[in-house]
Amino acid sequence: MRYLLAMILGAAAALAATLTISAPLAFFVVNLFTFESPDQVSNLEDGVFMATSAVALIVGFVIGWTIGGRFEEDDNIV
Repeated sequence: MRYLLAMILGAAAALAATLTISAPLAFFVVNLFTFESPDQVSNLEDGVFMATSAVALIVGFVIGWTIGGRFEEDDNIV
């Protein structure tokens, strides 16, 4: 149950971040700097977008892991 909830909440958090905050955050970070070529803009934008989604995935996984741990039975009872 723990793994299932962690995977579901991780995917949901990554999807939510991708649809809501990744693009605006990437545009904001890109606007803070000046660049010499469009490739540099694209690389930074892509990096920030992917990093934001990855962080959201990890946060969602940890939340799901924590919630799922409450549903597990204690098997170490002697």
